[in-house]
Amino acid sequence: MQIIRVRLINAKGRTIGCEKAPVEILNALKEIGCNEKGKLIEFAKLNLEEIHVDLNNLEEANHLIYENSKEIFEKNFKAFFLGGDHCISYSIVKAFNKVEKNPLLIIFDAHADCLEPTKVPTHENWLSKLIEEDGFNTRNVILISTRDLWEKEIEFLNENEINLIKMDVLREDLDGICDLVMERARNSSGFYVSLDIDCLDPAFAPATGYLEPGGLSSRDLIHFVKRLVLLDNFRGADIVEINPDKDVNGMTVKMGAKLLAEMI
Repeated sequence: MQIIRVRLINAKGRTIGCEKAPVEILNALKEIGCNEKGKLIEFAKLNLEEIHVDLNNLEEANHLIYENSKEIFEKNFKAFFLGGDHCISYSIVKAFNKVEKNPLLIIFDAHADCLEPTKVPTHENWLSKLIEEDGFNTRNVILISTRDLWEKEIEFLNENEINLIKMDVLREDLDGICDLVMERARNSSGFYVSLDIDCLDPAFAPATGYLEPGGLSSRDLIHFVKRLVLLDNFRGADIVEINPDKDVNGMTVKMGAKLLAEMI
């Protein structure tokens, strides 16, 4: 198992500060004695790495993230990436798709990130670029807690038959939805979870660039994650879009550390 820092951001200023999150999350992890399963978090024994990127050379940065992620997935059964904004997920999942025969991508995000692809992926179009330009199977994508969509994104999701689990459905039967997602995950060769912190209601995670009211509670997300990681084919996750500069009493950074603790 590896934990990898990835400081890349590409959001025209809206996510400046997220590059500080990996270090801050790990600092918060040091303050956690054990996770809710009772497993001790022995920080000194964790395998910590960083994919060093030049924030002024986005094309090279994405290439480095892809090549390093591919090698990491080939050598480690589980890998956890700390961003950065959601653009890092493009190259990571692209690599994951090369390694896994039948991958499943589970995304917790207030947004679909399916705007028109650009040459270099942003946090607003990384998923559409992954699908349109890199051929990720749309039937192997599950979007959870997405609640703010542009018209073009709605069309894209419908045309590609992407599974979208909305908040009202989650609120009606969280455990039932979790059962269904876990069944899909079991049928994959391996699954990867992408956690944009804005999937949470801002009351629980205020330190992010795009606050969207009406999201998951921290307890519900932790419950969902704790169940998913019980599966043997869980291959890893990323935690993105945390901006320490916008935090209140460190609560969002601590939430990122809490999620990581429950997954490792």
